[in-house]
Amino acid sequence: MYEIIIALLIGLDQLIKVWALNSLKEIGSIPVIENFFNLTYVENRGAAFGMLQNNQSIFIIVAAVASCYGLYYLHTKKVNNIGKIGILLVIAGAIGNLIDRIRLGFVVDYLDFHIIWSYVFNLADCFVVIGTVFLCIYIIFLEQEDKKQVK
Repeated sequence: MYEIIIALLIGLDQLIKVWALNSLKEIGSIPVIENFFNLTYVENRGAAFGMLQNNQSIFIIVAAVASCYGLYYLHTKKVNNIGKIGILLVIAGAIGNLIDRIRLGFVVDYLDFHIIWSYVFNLADCFVVIGTVFLCIYIIFLEQEDKKQVK
């Protein structure tokens, strides 16, 4: 079941990226909410905020290892729903961007919120960030309960 959820999330991410490649690449940017939010085509060859530009092999290895470990953890450990959601989102985001890196040599970014910062990101990035928040909540507040239930 985990793999199906991950596949659906990756599919959604990839569909939007195909749209961005086919529609936004030629236009560059579409204002959605003036001076706040645009859909802007960016080819990101780095990590978050464009760090480590052109180091695709590092990102591919990290995403593959993290995804495999996350699936292993889901299938072998007792994890409550907050932890499961966090792991699923991180895996889906990592694989969504991994597909871009392998297929295109860069990650397609398109969400451009001007008021927050000047970086463009994508749905897979949102999955990773939200998943990480869920995992932090799980580790800090809930993981000990799962460990007690196993004993």
